[in-house]
Order: sequence, then C-alpha cells, then structure tokens
Amino acid sequence: MTELRIPDAGDRDTLAAFVARAVRLDGQTVVRLRRRDDRIVEAWVVTPFEVLATRAVEGTVAPGDVTVSGSELLAALTVAGGPVMDPGPPRDLLWHSELPMTDRWQYVDELPVGVVADLADRGVALARDNVGPHGTPPASLMDQPVLTVSEGTLEVKVQLRCLFAISGMGFFDSSIDGDVVRVTATDSWMRLDARYGAVLRRRHALLPLLF
Repeated sequence: MTELRIPDAGDRDTLAAFVARAVRLDGQTVVRLRRRDDRIVEAWVVTPFEVLATRAVEGTVAPGDVTVSGSELLAALTVAGGPVMDPGPPRDLLWHSELPMTDRWQYVDELPVGVVADLADRGVALARDNVGPHGTPPASLMDQPVLTVSEGTLEVKVQLRCLFAISGMGFFDSSIDGDVVRVTATDSWMRLDARYGAVLRRRHALLPLLF
C-alpha cells in the first residue's frame, strides 16, 4: 500500500494547496510523489500548458517514486487529515513526462513578480483574442518567448506558456513588495522558482528517434 507521511500540519496545507490548484486546472491530473532524501518529498504535476510544476515538503513516501490521482490525494490531505495517509492506488502508467535528472541549476536572473504578473495578464488577454478551432490558443502563441534573460554565455528564453503555468498554479503573490521569480537553467532545462512553487520546461525539444 502507498503511504505518505507529512508530520507538520503546515506542510500538509502547503501540499493540499498545490494539489488543489493542479486539480482546478485539470480535474483528471495525476501527481507524482518522489522522495528526494530521507526527509523531503517532491510533488510533480504536468499543467495543461505542457509545463511541469513542483513543490517540496518535509515528509516521506513509500514507495519512493509513485504517481497517484490528484483528486484522491487532495481528499487524503483535506478530508482524512492526519500526518499519515493513503494517497490512493498507484497510477504510474498515467505519467508520461520526463523529469530533469539533476539539481545543479545555474543561476541566470531574478524577475520582479510585478513584471511576471503583468506579462501573464497581457498574455491571457492576447490568448483570448487568438483562440484556435479547438478553443485553445495556438501552440505558436504559447511557445512565443516573452522574456529573455542571460548570465554570461547562458541565455534563457521564457515562453508564454511558462508564465501561464506559474500564474495558473498561484505560485506568486503580486501584493508582496520586492518579491521575485528566480530563473535558473541547465543545458537542457529552465526553471522558474517563485514563493509557492516552481515550474520547469525543456529549453530545446527532443529530437525524434529514427529507426
């Protein structure tokens, strides 16, 4: 049986808020729970914007890498309560996304939260005016870089879909003066860390395998 232990009530509330936002964006979402070390659990989701979102809390999970239903995990956190819970049966076959294999992120820049919030709001207005035939903005719009930041020879382009994800997950509070979004990257990935969580996306598309 899958077992999730989160001793601190504040951490349980933190994880519940993360899962609730993910479920609000996609009612069928699944959450991947991974043990980072002996005391930290990372929760991962794939947002509808094709951007990963993550939040870490103190706790343990067994097995150490398992995917569960978002709605069932939310019920375990908010209805059942208590430091030890059953987050639901494994749904590992429903997880199809790659996760970055490193925690060695290179610092690139810090963006004022007000700038990020303003660009996200303007992006939402633009997306509403450019809805495609399936009721969603075209990929060309979502993939449009809206910010370019650099540190030395490392240049990172932040796509509109990343701002939608970090805003949609409620990871920042624009009312907090001086708050920032931290941009880090590897050769393959970019990461935006805000006060309440982080979003990640591959910087370059994977080349298809040729047989």
